[in-house]
Amino acid sequence: MASRYWVVSLPVQNSASTLWNNLQDQISKHSFDTPLYRSNTFIEGVSHKIRRQIEELERVSGLEINALTVDGVPVDSYLTRFVWDEAKYPTMSPLREIVDGIHTQVAKIEDDLKVRVAEYNNVRGQLNAINRKQSGSLAVRDLSNLVKPEDIITSEHLVTLLAVVPKYSQKDWLSSYETLTTYVVPRSSKKLYEDNEYALYTVTLFGRVADNFRTSARERGFQVRDFEYSPEAQESRKQELEKLVQDQDMLRSSLLQWCYASYGEVFSSWMHFCAVRVFAESILRYGLPPSFLACVLSPSVKGEKKVRSILEGLCDSANSTYWKTEDEGGAMAGLGGDTDAHPYVSFTINIA
Repeated sequence: MASRYWVVSLPVQNSASTLWNNLQDQISKHSFDTPLYRSNTFIEGVSHKIRRQIEELERVSGLEINALTVDGVPVDSYLTRFVWDEAKYPTMSPLREIVDGIHTQVAKIEDDLKVRVAEYNNVRGQLNAINRKQSGSLAVRDLSNLVKPEDIITSEHLVTLLAVVPKYSQKDWLSSYETLTTYVVPRSSKKLYEDNEYALYTVTLFGRVADNFRTSARERGFQVRDFEYSPEAQESRKQELEKLVQDQDMLRSSLLQWCYASYGEVFSSWMHFCAVRVFAESILRYGLPPSFLACVLSPSVKGEKKVRSILEGLCDSANSTYWKTEDEGGAMAGLGGDTDAHPYVSFTINIA
């Protein structure tokens, strides 16, 4: 599937069918690798936002991205075989009304996307914060899943503290913890866990000297973590984590389904907007009554120059000089927007 297309319109001198046959003949002879089909920044931007969101959700889920469709039709087929939806956009309506309706509809979808993504990212952020606490270094991570009931002694006079010791300082800890303050229980320190930077040790002492121990430990480069063992709190945290995982999966699935449906809606709106644009620009370029051939091309990069030459050759040569680009000395060079200076209407659609 191509990702870049040209939408062009050419002025009709005799008949649209004759011009179409001539264009097909010229393309097939001189730029045979260019598929030819008869057939705005804001809307295009929303389309790309949704597509990127789909890709991100599929990547996180470890799934291959499904083909994007519009009403069950692949997007490239919808573009190259575009048919105006009269029921949705009556052609008797003023063009301004059609364009405003398209813009309002797409703006509403964009607002909805922002709300849904924010809700999903909020839950995802909470999970990431919990995971960081569980997988970070011992200096910051949650310790509750590393400590067992038998590791903690709590009585009227005794308490057990948890000390985070740099790996290179473990010998220093073992030789000094009993003397960091008075009333430390001898040989009470036990290593519970070790990561790449730190080791986690217990130490038991009298509760009334706990603050003195913390101060002395900090001066030696040891960090005493605040910790209170609570089976109820552990179970509560476990349930919270499970609920967040379920919420994330549900929101991701819901957002993905919504994105697939909304992408088709936005892409359809985008193509109708492009149809209005090519019509309006053709009227402004060629005048009334309407007499032009609109079509879609998908040239290769190496064939672009030749295709441009073919298209220019099919236009009124009297107007070609005026519409040449700046490099060729034309008067219309430097036009704003993505419309290039050519003797025919032309703009680019990037669908990926």
